Amino acid sequence: MKLGQWVGLLALIASVYILWQIKQLILLLFTAVVLATALNQLVLQLQKLRIKRSWAVLLSIFILLAFFIGFFWLIVPPFTAQFRDLIALLPTGISRIQDWINYLENRFGGEYLDLPNINNLVQQIQPFAMQLFERSVNLLTTSITASLEFLFVVILTLMLLADPQPYRKSFIRLFPSFYRKRVDEILSRCATALGSWTVGALIEMVFIAALSGIGLWILQVPLALAHAVLAGLLNFIPNIGPTLSVVFPMAIALLDQPWKAGVVLVLYIVIQNIESYWLTPTIMAKQVALLPAVTLTAQIFFASFFGALGLLMAIPLAVIAKTWLEEVLFKDVLDKWHNASL
Repeated sequence: MKLGQWVGLLALIASVYILWQIKQLILLLFTAVVLATALNQLVLQLQKLRIKRSWAVLLSIFILLAFFIGFFWLIVPPFTAQFRDLIALLPTGISRIQDWINYLENRFGGEYLDLPNINNLVQQIQPFAMQLFERSVNLLTTSITASLEFLFVVILTLMLLADPQPYRKSFIRLFPSFYRKRVDEILSRCATALGSWTVGALIEMVFIAALSGIGLWILQVPLALAHAVLAGLLNFIPNIGPTLSVVFPMAIALLDQPWKAGVVLVLYIVIQNIESYWLTPTIMAKQVALLPAVTLTAQIFFASFFGALGLLMAIPLAVIAKTWLEEVLFKDVLDKWHNASL
């Protein structure tokens, strides 16, 4: 290799190393880009109503703030009250479990049924409770860092949304002059793909929230509307979000009548199967064609390297990666290589 090639190789290695060291910052930047792109869809719709972009941006931010304020007003106060009731009724629940164990022992006999004593279980849980307290202190520190990161993402999102063109042009200038027009086209395709994914995700969230709300209302589970909204929002995180969404309604249904907890679990399983096997293939096939295996692999990969935020941004990252691979690797390299060999 010539000296220039060695210098280029070393520069490439150094660039990859630097990017790896600031990977968390890059992920925060990408999160801001995704949020700005999603909000820009709303801004563009408002501009079609002959509203100036500056006013459309302000109105979009106001709508987003109103949504989050309404969400916290709907979710936090009632959930806090129910959680207090759950803690207060926990000794009663433990006593009932002990009564059931005693009944089973008397019914079937201790020699046929070896069931643990509830007091022993409580003693075994105590060390875990201490660990939970220690982790709570660590969680406080982590929460402060997460709050600062959230503030950074919000400010960056507003800056990108207000005037995205200078940032877009600066990114395009990082590429050679002969390829800049093509990069601009790829960025437009990425924005379209992210917009389509956002629409598809919103449709799925509304669908899950509606079915959950109707089912919980029929079962007369308390806070049905709050649980429905939470189920819709948590559906934004594939695979893991739906699992988390069933915990809260099951716990509150258990306080009301124990049999309802099992019915709630069955209800959520049915809803998620409808969403997984019918809604997602129907909606996402028209919006963004991502194979289920690709989705799961992306979640595991980005969660391993970037943590919780990587898991949250796994699907948008996969959408962007898919677009760049299709446009650059397939169309600009492999297809031209194939045509040149003919």
